[in-house]
Amino acid sequence: MTKKIVFTGGGTVGHVTLNLILIPKFIKDGWEVHYIGAKGGIEHEQIKQSGLDVTFHAIATGKLRRYFSWQNMSDVFKVSFGIAQSIGILAKIRPQALFSKGGFVAVPPVIAAKTLGIPVFVHESDLSMGLANRIAYKFATTMYSTFEQSEALTKVKHVGAVTKVSATKNETSPQLEEIKAHFNPDLKTILFIGGSAGAKVFNDFVSREDTLTQHFNVINITGDSSLNVLDENCYRVDYVTDLYQPLMDMADVVITRGGSNTIFELLAMQKLHIIVPLGREASRGDQLENAAYFEKKGYAKQLLEEDFTLENLEQAIADVIEHKEDYIAHMQASHELKTPDDFYQLLTDDISKTIKES
Repeated sequence: MTKKIVFTGGGTVGHVTLNLILIPKFIKDGWEVHYIGAKGGIEHEQIKQSGLDVTFHAIATGKLRRYFSWQNMSDVFKVSFGIAQSIGILAKIRPQALFSKGGFVAVPPVIAAKTLGIPVFVHESDLSMGLANRIAYKFATTMYSTFEQSEALTKVKHVGAVTKVSATKNETSPQLEEIKAHFNPDLKTILFIGGSAGAKVFNDFVSREDTLTQHFNVINITGDSSLNVLDENCYRVDYVTDLYQPLMDMADVVITRGGSNTIFELLAMQKLHIIVPLGREASRGDQLENAAYFEKKGYAKQLLEEDFTLENLEQAIADVIEHKEDYIAHMQASHELKTPDDFYQLLTDDISKTIKES
């Protein structure tokens, strides 16, 4: 009998990345792989671009909000329809398991899988669960967490961060050499990254602070192609793939938002970094929690957005460089990372065990 698994998760690249790491391993081991998500969503786009042998199934989705909005009324019907669609899809596929990386699109498939008696495995990246995964936890067979959870949750297994990046490798290429040719070797290099879509606060900061390139070589991954430029001491690019780790290698210090995927990649690469987390006025506060955790562990320095000025940033950069050995030592001593192979083995073992016990 062909082994089958369904993946779900989307809304942001962070809700797809782990799935894209795991899917090739399942395919290599002979699994038939399906994906449930939103048509035209980031998950649909990423699966198409990957070229992987995956059957994508589109469902209706509705955003889950903690605040009052008239859209909540219509989205209740969208979610209900998405559950009905997911039940139909899963009943036809009859997979051995469903794996969810979270995001609002994952809620209908998770509920549908539980309804049909299909084991549900969920992954949570942040220190505290978002609303979608709080709902998913109720229907999950097992939830895997990146951070140790403060709550006593019986179905949670702490596995650490699953990342395929490692310590930087000093790679080179013609494109990289061209960038370096525009940089001053006597200046420190700083890299701004705000996740897959960039961060407006960083983009505006680099555009506004004319003197920044007098003191640093600046790399700015923007998410906005209109800002692309390679000039004296400055390289701004909307998106990178193969250049991602080489650019990180060039940087003396990385300035980042507090998304768990990026900060754990920086931990794996053992890069000095300063976290400027998204505040509670624009989020549920998960990045603030992530940043505080990393600062407490000695992996990074935190700089709140309201304090994000050129003077404070320069002081923070000087501070992490001065204490570089301490930060690197804490990152090297970390036990919070798991290889994709190790996590794949854990997940497939748990799937097999669940099937045998059912």
